[in-house]
Amino acid sequence: MKVIIAAVAAIVGLIMVAVIGLIAAVLVDGDAEATELSDGGGGLQGVPAEFRSWILKADQECKQPAMVPALLAAQLYQESKFKTSREEATSHAGAQGPAQFMPGTWATWGRDADGNGTAPPWDIGDAVMAQGRMMCSLLKQAKNSGYGGDVRALALAGYNAGWGRVTQYRGVPPKSFANGETYNYVQIILSTMKRFQGPGLLQVSGSGSGADALRKAATRTGTPYAYGGGGPGGPSTGFCDGTNGYLRGTCAASSTVGFDCSSLVQYAYWPKTKLPRTAAAQYGATSDRAVSRTDLKPGDLLFWSRSSGFIYHVAIYAGDGNVLHAPRTGRHVEVAPLTSAMPQADYHGATRP
Repeated sequence: MKVIIAAVAAIVGLIMVAVIGLIAAVLVDGDAEATELSDGGGGLQGVPAEFRSWILKADQECKQPAMVPALLAAQLYQESKFKTSREEATSHAGAQGPAQFMPGTWATWGRDADGNGTAPPWDIGDAVMAQGRMMCSLLKQAKNSGYGGDVRALALAGYNAGWGRVTQYRGVPPKSFANGETYNYVQIILSTMKRFQGPGLLQVSGSGSGADALRKAATRTGTPYAYGGGGPGGPSTGFCDGTNGYLRGTCAASSTVGFDCSSLVQYAYWPKTKLPRTAAAQYGATSDRAVSRTDLKPGDLLFWSRSSGFIYHVAIYAGDGNVLHAPRTGRHVEVAPLTSAMPQADYHGATRP
């Protein structure tokens, strides 16, 4: 968040806070079965699961129209790359935690949002909610300021350099200010927001185990695919087996926290229905309850197989001709048309757990 920029003595009363910008890539992995993201909808994707609910909560608590989950996600990515350790999330200027708060600023915005009895800037919930409150306040200031330009840009500049600098320049500080740190900070975050913008939350009607499983799986939309990763407890790192789990020649599964296709299904139905781990085993456990393609209901399982008959993929029917699944390495948990989710010629059949 902020890397305090050297205060100018002539400007009295300005509380300067700045940020050390961190840029990096979010690793997405592997291969043949599923992908990981985080949200499960709600207009957010590509965010670590431990951050997702807090980002959505911070967004919901802000009534400013310019606030969206992707804005907070892109800002966190720029600030810390979603890192939380003291070693990785402490700037050279002393900014702390995933939202990079300077101690003085944290004293104003930090609260015990996660209810664990403490309120350090290292706690994900505390940090994200403080970030959301501060950005919400800055968005309101920007809206009421009368300054030209995008209110999000003005708010981000205020977060990075302090609102006093925005007032001084009547807008985002120019490239000449602080070697372009604030200017570039704003531009990078606004340009990377799109990578975190996900589909709207999947609406699931009805009741019963199928609908409940679909609702649960939908909360994981956007979670990265990790071959061999995930299980009843949620996403986890996977593994490579010589064929699967690789991305551009590198084993991505071992460093990606996510689901593959069958672990997503297992997670969705657990613990009410304890399905086995692999797609082939899940088909074997439910094949006695086959469902025709014309009689599909939300929560039904759909399977695809090779010409040999080996079941290699499973998805959950999401209604309206769509499926929710973890497709393959390099992708994420997503909703896709049944007709194009996997090769049509490989469609094997459907079952109802």
